[in-house]
Amino acid sequence: QVHLVESGGGLVQAGGSLRLSCTASGSIFRINTMGWYRQAPGKQRELVATITRGGRTNLVDSMKGRFTISRDNAENTVYLQMNSLSTEATAVYYCHVPTYGKNYWGQGTQVTVSE
Repeated sequence: QVHLVESGGGLVQAGGSLRLSCTASGSIFRINTMGWYRQAPGKQRELVATITRGGRTNLVDSMKGRFTISRDNAENTVYLQMNSLSTEATAVYYCHVPTYGKNYWGQGTQVTVSE
């Protein structure tokens, strides 16, 4: 079992920044990829970014230049730095870890961007 705990969400004005964190615990020894997804109201959950243990990143094109994913392997923590936020970024952000043939999700953290 892998347990994921997210933090860092909140309310921010458009143009502002937020940094999300997600820490993994439990059976973490074989975790390679960690990532972030988001789900806006009335929409499907979508990929935001992923990062491997070796630091290889994959970021959705629409978020490049504004969002950055990083990771601290020693702390089993993945971060999502979000800059120049627009109201379109309003969503619940979920941490995701695929491992041991399963998909593990965090409980989600709400990000709300106001005009």
